Amino acid sequence: MKLIGSAMSPYVRRIRLLLDGHDYDFIDLNIYSPEGREALSTYTPTMKIPVLIDNKQTIYDSRIIHRYLNEKQKGTALSWDQENLLTLIDAANDSFVVLLLSTRSNINTDADLLITNLQKERIERTLPILEQAVADGQFSAWDYSSICLFCLLDWVHFRELSNLAQYPHLSDFRTNKLEFDGVAESDPRAVNA
Repeated sequence: MKLIGSAMSPYVRRIRLLLDGHDYDFIDLNIYSPEGREALSTYTPTMKIPVLIDNKQTIYDSRIIHRYLNEKQKGTALSWDQENLLTLIDAANDSFVVLLLSTRSNINTDADLLITNLQKERIERTLPILEQAVADGQFSAWDYSSICLFCLLDWVHFRELSNLAQYPHLSDFRTNKLEFDGVAESDPRAVNA
C-alpha cells in the first residue's frame, strides 16, 4: 500500500494515524512545488491529497480512503451522527485551508471580502458545535472521528490560525491526544515547511 500526500496536510495526517501500525509506504510530496505538482499529477487528476494506492486500486480523498480501509478491515461503519460531525470537521478544515492559502496569495483576509467572510462564518458556526460535542463525550474513543478532529485542531494550532483557548474542551482534547500512538511521528512540526 502507498499513501501519497504531504506531511503538512491535516487530511493526510488523519490517514497516517489511521494506518499507524500497518505496513505502507508514505510518499511525501511538496504539492506546491513544480516537481511536487508534476509527481502528484501522476497519481490523481484532482491534484488533491491524500491518495491511497492498494495494489491496482487507487482511492482519492481522506473520507473515501477511510471507508475503503474500514471495509477492507471489516470495521464498524460510521453512524449518521459521526458522519455529520465529520462534515463539520471537514467544513472547518476546508475553511481554514482557504484562509491560509488566501494569506499566502497576498489576499488580505481581514478585508470585507465574500470569500474570506464565508470561511470565517463557517468556522464561527462549526467550532462551537464541535466544542459541545467534545463536552458531550461524542469523541471519547480514539477512532476516525476523533483522529480527524485532532488533526484539524493540531493543524490550526500549528499554523496559528485560531486561538483555541476560547474552546476549552477542544483545546484540552487536542492536548490530551498529543501522546497517542503515531501522533509524534506524523507531527508536521517535524518537517521543514
